Amino acid sequence: MPESIENLEIWQMALEVAKKVYILTKERPKEELYGLTSQARRAATSIPTDIAEGVGRRAPAEAARFGQIALGSLYELDTLFFLAADLGYSSHSSVTTLREELTTLAKRASSFLRYQETQS
Repeated sequence: MPESIENLEIWQMALEVAKKVYILTKERPKEELYGLTSQARRAATSIPTDIAEGVGRRAPAEAARFGQIALGSLYELDTLFFLAADLGYSSHSSVTTLREELTTLAKRASSFLRYQETQS
């Protein structure tokens, strides 16, 4: 992996969120493996991978475009965990903690987007 992406704080934060999602979804019922669990894991892994792809294209407009896609996945993930808590698949306290991290990550992602847009 290129060193530049490894040093990008937003990518590091997104990677940590993805790891936490895998841990939080580990104990869900087997019948949810291909439902909310799979969708949440895909959304979570999309956040850092889309950031990496955008940065890897080495054009600010592309970094911004893929950053917007990552931000969309972040909001998708937030919704999935909100629903999972309501259905009893995740504890409200773990969801609250994750949603706080997602809020911080969304703010950082928005700043990243604004910066990339000014570089175009």
